Amino acid sequence: MKVSEVREMSVADLRDRIEVEKRNLDTMKLNHAISPLEDTSKFKKTRQDIARMITILAEKEKQQN
Repeated sequence: MKVSEVREMSVADLRDRIEVEKRNLDTMKLNHAISPLEDTSKFKKTRQDIARMITILAEKEKQQN
C-alpha cells in the first residue's frame, strides 16, 4: 500500500485497516507454520504496511489535537 493511499484514508478507516492487516499477518504466520509459503517477503511487506499506517494514524491524531 502506498503512502499516498494511506494518507487519503480517514482516522476510522486507518484503525479498521490496521486491525485487518494484523489479523492477515497472524493468519499468514499460522499458514506458514503448517505449510511454508513460497514468497516469505509478504511478511516483511505486511509488517511495513502496518507500521506505515500506524505512523500516519499517529500524525493525523496529533493534528486533530
